[in-house]
Amino acid sequence: MSTDYAADIRKYTANVDDKAVASIVKFCGIALRGADSQWVSVTDPAEVKRVVDGFCAKKLGLDAKAAESAVKAVGEKMKADKTKHRVTVYYLVAEHTGTLGKLA
Repeated sequence: MSTDYAADIRKYTANVDDKAVASIVKFCGIALRGADSQWVSVTDPAEVKRVVDGFCAKKLGLDAKAAESAVKAVGEKMKADKTKHRVTVYYLVAEHTGTLGKLA
């Protein structure tokens, strides 16, 4: 697991669960290597839908309404950061919805 992910997450939350981060990295797989796919645009409805339908539904078991609300809340929390790393967004969504335990 790369410590860069945990360091980025620590900008937004004090306690980082390394097992949860590793689970997210595994889930994302090769997408983290892409120049564009490693980032999340929380202002792009298509990207938000991709996060909601993919990670939130498949990995966290969230319904669309709860997932969209969480993505919006995370986007607001990270609004000062122009680049929102996918691992950080996913981690913060799980934390926000109380589903971090599903990742460990």
